[in-house]
Amino acid sequence: MINHGKKNILGVLVDAVDYESAVDRIIKAAISNNSFSTSALAVHGVMTGVHDSVHRYRLNTFDLLLPDGQPIRWALDILHKANLPDRVYGPTLMLKICERAAKENLSIYFYGSRQEVIDALASELRRKVSGLTIAGKQPSTYSKISPNEKLEVINMIKESGAAITFVGLGCPRQEVWVYEYRDYLSMPLIAVGAAFDFHAGFLSQAPPFLQNIGLEWFYRLLQEPKRLWKRYVFLNPEYLFLIFLQMINLKHFDPMSGIAPTQELGYG
Repeated sequence: MINHGKKNILGVLVDAVDYESAVDRIIKAAISNNSFSTSALAVHGVMTGVHDSVHRYRLNTFDLLLPDGQPIRWALDILHKANLPDRVYGPTLMLKICERAAKENLSIYFYGSRQEVIDALASELRRKVSGLTIAGKQPSTYSKISPNEKLEVINMIKESGAAITFVGLGCPRQEVWVYEYRDYLSMPLIAVGAAFDFHAGFLSQAPPFLQNIGLEWFYRLLQEPKRLWKRYVFLNPEYLFLIFLQMINLKHFDPMSGIAPTQELGYG
């Protein structure tokens, strides 16, 4: 079990941990009915914090920010000598949490995506994980919701009896959602991005060899070029350049420079 604590990656505090440590902390919080905010971040997720000081504040208050992408893991190794054996990939993490949840008799909840996706997700995870209890599932409204509607969402999750909620709204909406709901729900809230679509069979995952050499982004770009080209064409080179500046101490990225949000965004 590896847990080297939070490390500064371009001003975003990413946890240098392995799967075992991450799952253990999440399950302990679920058993204890404690609020616990988690997200698995790839390059795009980190760069949202680099470019937006308010969002950087949100991210740096999370209990766990996991190195989802290989370039994040490599940065932890290069800058902080973390020597992690692997990244903590959102879809794999989700499956490992579900396996532990089934053993501990902890039920789970899905929030986000579309109805057909979460229906397929529930069926597939029940097939993969024996004894898994799915307490409920709710698709995203893909719009801003009112305080009353937010209260309805909170009550639905509470009344379901779920011990863990997985959130699939895409980055950075899902991290905003976790930040804005965590004080109302005494359980782990885990932002897992495209894991919903991957496990439900609506998106195919990159071949392992592309994942291992940090080119999963290229595979996803081929799948969704219109939606993702700006993210990868501009952000990936910028990320590499900024990591180089941090590595040679030419630029300092202050994790304390985030600005606390003054209002909720109300994503539903």
